[in-house]
Amino acid sequence: MEIPMIYYVVVSTVMFFAGVYGFVTRKNLLAILISLELMLNAVDINFVVFNRYLFPQQLEGFSFTLFAVAIAAAETAIAIAIIINIYRNIRNIKVDDLDKMKY
Repeated sequence: MEIPMIYYVVVSTVMFFAGVYGFVTRKNLLAILISLELMLNAVDINFVVFNRYLFPQQLEGFSFTLFAVAIAAAETAIAIAIIINIYRNIRNIKVDDLDKMKY
């Protein structure tokens, strides 16, 4: 029995909006990064699901998702390196304190 596409889309939508909520409401840079990754994973689920249901014999959605996961991993590594440098300079990773780095 095949699972209907709407179930995947609902899960992806909930994940995406949970990520948006976390991105907007959090003050910690690591929590913002996790929320961003949650949004990217929701988009990856959509790529795979729409590829599976629209073009079942082709793998463009899967290959694009693998590429997006690789880009997200590189983005996460760079973001964590930036967050570590911010912590070394101001001993805090809250977004409100980042204006101290202007001068």
